[in-house]
Amino acid sequence: MNNVNKTLYIPLYGKALVSKKGIILSDKKAEEIWESEQIPLKGKSKSKWLAYYMSMRASVFDTWTKEKLAQFPDAIVLHLGCGLDSRVERVGDKLALWIDVDFPTVINERKRYYKETESYRMIADDIREGTFLQDLPKSERAIVILEGVSMYLTNEELKRAFSKLSTHFSRLSVLVDCYTPFAVKMSKIKNPINDVGVTKVYGIENSSVLEIDTGLTFIKEHTITPQYLIDELKGFEKFVFKHVYAGKTSKRLYKLYEYEN
Repeated sequence: MNNVNKTLYIPLYGKALVSKKGIILSDKKAEEIWESEQIPLKGKSKSKWLAYYMSMRASVFDTWTKEKLAQFPDAIVLHLGCGLDSRVERVGDKLALWIDVDFPTVINERKRYYKETESYRMIADDIREGTFLQDLPKSERAIVILEGVSMYLTNEELKRAFSKLSTHFSRLSVLVDCYTPFAVKMSKIKNPINDVGVTKVYGIENSSVLEIDTGLTFIKEHTITPQYLIDELKGFEKFVFKHVYAGKTSKRLYKLYEYEN
């Protein structure tokens, strides 16, 4: 497993931690996998603040996905760069078709913990290539999730991936989190992914970048740390998180964009 793939254990640890605490996100599958794997993370990768942040991000993605499925129950859900995430279980199993896509080494690991069904499939592929689309049925609409993925792709790679999706599906709903250029600069100084050997990441200047040559239209920016989730924390932790990890500096580092075509 290469260094980029190893980053999947950072959010896995974070989700397992908050789930055991009974706050922000209930994720028994993350607890199960983490207990089994016990990957020796170090440094900032095991920060409780990072765990809170990533679990809030996951919860926001979950809520958005549920809302889109309520609107479009026959849509195909594509979770690109799924890692070991259990969103398919957290969101629910009454789905037309849910497809998790990641590198072959990740999918091989994933298949130790997840089983395919009529409504759930796992596909091993590099999402930059987009060859997995050849195996998908034509559908009017797809709900596309890219969580913690875009920062490992250049702007051009990301745009090509979106362009292929726009060509394959008549309608798309997309949620993607992105680093800003400022975050890319700061990551050289302090970033948990450095602890697993990742040193090269990419940022998006603004939301309009991903509209160019992709067929996508920017809809809105979401907050990664909504107040109702911050309120899951108590006392000193809540104060520090709100003013440091969800403060103005954080908003300069990280964006969460929604698009449609």
